[in-house]
Amino acid sequence: MGRVSQAQAQENRAKVVAAAARLLRERGTDVSVADMMKAAGLTHGGFYKQFESKEALVAEATALAFANQEQLRARTETAHDGDHDEARRSLTDWYLSTEHRDTPGEGCPTAALAVDMARGEDDSAARRVYADGVRDFAAWIAVEGEDDGLVRLSTMVGALLLARSTEGTELSERFLDAAREAIG
Repeated sequence: MGRVSQAQAQENRAKVVAAAARLLRERGTDVSVADMMKAAGLTHGGFYKQFESKEALVAEATALAFANQEQLRARTETAHDGDHDEARRSLTDWYLSTEHRDTPGEGCPTAALAVDMARGEDDSAARRVYADGVRDFAAWIAVEGEDDGLVRLSTMVGALLLARSTEGTELSERFLDAAREAIG
């Protein structure tokens, strides 16, 4: 089999990072390199031609997951004609929905990766990317003129984690509803 072009190599790398971003949110950082490569439609052997290490891929995939979230915030703001308060309310409603609860691979990396990042190396690139993404999201979710972004985000993430961990019980939706009501 011949060598792939530089353009094809870049496309393959982007596929791997996108697949990894989804799988990390679905299954956490214990997901194997082989599974990430398979999800991208590539063989495990090509991994080390593209990435220095699994940790490097995790950092890049985490960054992509937060970039996707930032794009969602921008689209939400545009859909509400730049009205940040309406966009924040709309995003909060989606965040605390059963749809978001049931699709972690497409959802918020803050909630999906929290436990793995807490267990990871303090100085890892992925943890730094994660902390930056969390800080930016908390700033965006804050009500203008107030310093409540961390409280709002903590409430949202906690409710989502608890709703996911109790899915299939009546408690799951109650967590989402209670958080939505608490933060308005």
